[in-house]
Amino acid sequence: MPDLRSQIQKCSLCATRFALTHTAHRPRPVAWFQPNARILLAGQAPGMRVHTSGRPFDDRSGDRLRDWLGVDRDTFYDTSLFAVVPMAFCFPGYNSKGHDLAPPKICATTWRQAVMDDLQSVQLTVLIGRYAQDWHLPGSMGVTARVKAWADYAPNTFVVPHPSWRNTSWLKANPFFETDVLPELKSRVQKVLRQ
Repeated sequence: MPDLRSQIQKCSLCATRFALTHTAHRPRPVAWFQPNARILLAGQAPGMRVHTSGRPFDDRSGDRLRDWLGVDRDTFYDTSLFAVVPMAFCFPGYNSKGHDLAPPKICATTWRQAVMDDLQSVQLTVLIGRYAQDWHLPGSMGVTARVKAWADYAPNTFVVPHPSWRNTSWLKANPFFETDVLPELKSRVQKVLRQ
């Protein structure tokens, strides 16, 4: 039986759905994890650039996220260290106005629990954005409220906004994230990586 990552990479459950989007693209699951990864990055879904490259966070959002984590590209893309597991493994597409579509729920329903069960060595989980936070955390708090309550989840879980450049105004309006959260997150990442 093929391993879980190989199964996900062959998934085409959303082929019809994606064909009907404004981008009319085919599924290309980006499954970037190994069972022995120490840090789980739980995100939303790949964007168009990631869909093209096949590497998670291979864009400006990824540059910002790596800065938040305090790691370089080589470390970030080492699957024995980092598992990147979005709520949907494929780029969901754009609508007619060029906005990202939400991650299809069928992806998480089909694959997410199996992936979580496969990741037995995770010591730190970073929940990136609302979709991942809603799946992993109880309650119905919004992203801002959860990030403000970051210490309630630390040191084994950190909640962060999506690193998209569209969130630059959020970062300016919430300076505590840079002054309080990021130093603790970077410190925790380094501690886990040294183990």
